Amino acid sequence: MVDEVHPEKESLGFFARIGLFYRQVLSELKKVVWPTREQLSTYTAVVIVFVAFIVAVVSLLDVVVTKVVFWVFG
Repeated sequence: MVDEVHPEKESLGFFARIGLFYRQVLSELKKVVWPTREQLSTYTAVVIVFVAFIVAVVSLLDVVVTKVVFWVFG
């Protein structure tokens, strides 16, 4: 199987393929748009609030289902 992006990849040795992989990873990381500190803080707060909300909903459902089960089965 020949890689369409790098057709010479088949003929590369083990360490040359590792080097190629490393260069490709660095090349892709240079394309990443990193969030600012303010964006990161905002995203973190949103995730924490969302997780807390889901925990509250699941806890409430757990309490309700437990009460119903004890009411039905004594």
